[in-house]
Amino acid sequence: MTIARLALVADRSPAVRSHTRLPALLAALRDRHAVDLDAYWIPTEEVAASRLDDFDGIWLLPGSPYRSEEGALAAVRTARTGGIPFLATCAGFQHTLLEYARAVCGLSGVAHAENAAGAAELLIEPLSCALRGHEGAVRFTAGSLAQRVTGVERSVERYQCGYGLNHRYLDPLVAHGLRFTGHDDEGEVRVAELPDHPFFLATLFQPELAGDGDEPHPMVRAFAEATAARRRVSP
Repeated sequence: MTIARLALVADRSPAVRSHTRLPALLAALRDRHAVDLDAYWIPTEEVAASRLDDFDGIWLLPGSPYRSEEGALAAVRTARTGGIPFLATCAGFQHTLLEYARAVCGLSGVAHAENAAGAAELLIEPLSCALRGHEGAVRFTAGSLAQRVTGVERSVERYQCGYGLNHRYLDPLVAHGLRFTGHDDEGEVRVAELPDHPFFLATLFQPELAGDGDEPHPMVRAFAEATAARRRVSP
């Protein structure tokens, strides 16, 4: 049987903790949950030449600033338009919102403050209180993909980020179909998903940092299972 192919999109670095966690998580998925994935690292600069539409799953991992913003956005676009199971964490969450705002909402001028600090329209701006090394509660919307795969309405998650959504753009994103299904105790958005997509989940927190790395977070496991399921039904 052909093993499902997973694209890990990020500029791989031993200094990024989520990157170093991946080998143990992939081994745990295989050995404990019988989900075997053939994972390939795709640097953001190489996305255009990598035929991401041939993969069964795409994970846009942290590690910003990415060497190629356009490469990160292309990974989001490929998964979104191609119905490919997609997970985006931390900077992946931020660039998912950026891609959606530009491509779906028509907000072509919006920018990410880490990539264009002087831009007039910042969709992604510095958080008033950075979340690097922080743990915090997240409440999931009942019936959402996030709530279904975790099986809980509230969890405590780990962060390593300093940027989040500018509230000015919340309404147009929602009006164009993006759902925000996870919030912290102050109501700040932490999870986004597309309800009509086979599996499309973006989180500002990093589920790959949960626990000691030996047991995949439920979101990671559900994404892996969706990736494997796509391979089983592909011609």
